[in-house]
Amino acid sequence: MKKIVIIAGARPNFMKIAPIIRAIEKDKDKFFEYKLVHTGQHYDKNMSDIFFEELNIPKPDINLGIGSGSQAKQVAEIMIKLEEYLLNYIPDYVLVVGDVNSTLAAGIVASKLGIKLIHVEAGLRSFDREMPEEINRLVTDQLSDILFVSEKSGLKNLKKENISKDKCFFVGNVMIDSLVSTLPKLKKEINNQKYAVVTIHRPSNADTGKDLRNILEILKEVSKEYKIIWPIHPRTKNNIEKFNLTEYIEDFDFREPLGYIEFMNLVYNSSLVVTDSGGIQEETTYLGIPCITLRNNTERPVTVSEGTNQLTGPIKENVIDALNKIKFGNYNQNPKIKFWDGKAAKRIIKNLKKNQ
Repeated sequence: MKKIVIIAGARPNFMKIAPIIRAIEKDKDKFFEYKLVHTGQHYDKNMSDIFFEELNIPKPDINLGIGSGSQAKQVAEIMIKLEEYLLNYIPDYVLVVGDVNSTLAAGIVASKLGIKLIHVEAGLRSFDREMPEEINRLVTDQLSDILFVSEKSGLKNLKKENISKDKCFFVGNVMIDSLVSTLPKLKKEINNQKYAVVTIHRPSNADTGKDLRNILEILKEVSKEYKIIWPIHPRTKNNIEKFNLTEYIEDFDFREPLGYIEFMNLVYNSSLVVTDSGGIQEETTYLGIPCITLRNNTERPVTVSEGTNQLTGPIKENVIDALNKIKFGNYNQNPKIKFWDGKAAKRIIKNLKKNQ
């Protein structure tokens, strides 16, 4: 039996590890013994615990309890504590997902200890190195021994970076696996008023008064057509108050950060999503809901080329144009993307058993 340590640390990780754990547990051959390490990068109940409950993720074998701090501090503390754990357990594999600080830290430690590193959601690129996540992706992929790719652009990017094709496997999107398994729990509601779900948290949009004011002006434009429902990130909320911008948000419906099922139910019944996040570009594409992404780039280009996503940047004129396209149905309303079918985790486990 092979021993595998699965790393999770932040909200985007939890939706990705849940189907992988289920696939391991359902494997008839019982090929893997796994341990789950929660780094504690996200640590309050709505940012962590509730996701474990709703996605039926087992209690972590260890929580490193890292908490908040600068990126360097988080990465350093995870490395120190995780190294000690891995030296005691000595697994055959360390599996990381996505692009958060926990992913980078665990990848470095595993590589230095000579433990095979598996990266799920490899090869995604925004080509914007001002994004901390892009650095995490680039470094983790270079260190990885096995790279599982969620969309075809990932294979092209890894090839350009001279990563051997023998290490790269196109298996599909584990984030969609979690969404597919959650769909029976979502309820279609009759809404008298069309609404748009908003998620804004990136520093380039939310960390200066000028940039945040621009975003709020854009959302005012959106609110002419749609009610704004905004499960707001604590940092964004604090910055609205810090920069005296509350006058822009009087008509917005703010919510506390939501659990996975409650948030996906909100999205499921929405008419539009406006975001600067990553994973929601994929979820809206699968659900056929139009998405406006207030960024100049995306590491998930298939959501634009084959999905429902429009990349506008934080530019009001572009957003107005995107709203007009949506109004007249000028977007892909029935996207079907290869291997976004709820079976990516099964492919991962099958591949690992075959190529170990």
